Amino acid sequence: MKKYVLENIEYELLENYKDGFDYEETKHKYTDYFYDYDYIIGDWAYSKLRLKGFYKTGNKKCNKINDFSNHQEYIKEHCAYECRYFILRKMEKNLGKNN
Repeated sequence: MKKYVLENIEYELLENYKDGFDYEETKHKYTDYFYDYDYIIGDWAYSKLRLKGFYKTGNKKCNKINDFSNHQEYIKEHCAYECRYFILRKMEKNLGKNN
């Protein structure tokens, strides 16, 4: 799997459906809001990238709406049909920001 760094946090690209991952566009959209999340899903709608954060099931901040175990439901229900998307997983050992 490929690894990418966003604001000193290392992520692994788990899925790149229809070549949906664009590193430059993701860097542009990424903010400190996403530091805490274990996963980020990016999807494309009307040529614009949307990002959504998810937690591992055991995380104390996890609830139904942001539980990664429900990510397929999120993609099916909240993303455009057959849209390009990607999934990033935050690496356990990071480069210095909010692990």
